[in-house]
Amino acid sequence: MLVGYARVSTKDQNLHMQFDALMRYGVKEENIYAEKITGTKKSRPAFNEMLKFLREGDTVIVYKLDRIGRSTKHLVDLINDFQEKGINFVSINENIDTTTAMGKLVFTIFSGLAQFERDIISERTKAGLEAARARGRKGGRPKKEPAKLDMAFRMYDSKAYSIQEILDATGLGRATFYRYLSKRG
Repeated sequence: MLVGYARVSTKDQNLHMQFDALMRYGVKEENIYAEKITGTKKSRPAFNEMLKFLREGDTVIVYKLDRIGRSTKHLVDLINDFQEKGINFVSINENIDTTTAMGKLVFTIFSGLAQFERDIISERTKAGLEAARARGRKGGRPKKEPAKLDMAFRMYDSKAYSIQEILDATGLGRATFYRYLSKRG
């Protein structure tokens, strides 16, 4: 059975183009699992439902690789898991079809190149941080001014101000304020 998976990252985007491509490929509309959720989320309800539905001999079809995989490692692990269960995989845009020897080769090469690119980016980032440290620069978030934090805590302890009033008066961000508040105990 042909099973499609379509995903967009935001609620403002629509799935029409992906649905059209999947149905042109032969996937029945009722066999398309779709959702509007960022790919970085570990919990993707429609994706998880599709995984439960799949059986040996099925073929998962996506419009593009980035619609199904959160990262190169996740994608490679997912395709390997499919292969172990006898499930095929097709990415229309990249022309990858693991039912063919050429498709398996293309996927392997593509995965290797994507991983290589991530490794190069990581190496460049580390080199840049080392160069900055050598020049006396420190990474990470800048420390907040103790006076602003002290003022924020006094306002908070007085119970006379709302959180928004505290943030407006001190210039602190909500997450930053709560982070320092939890460290304070």
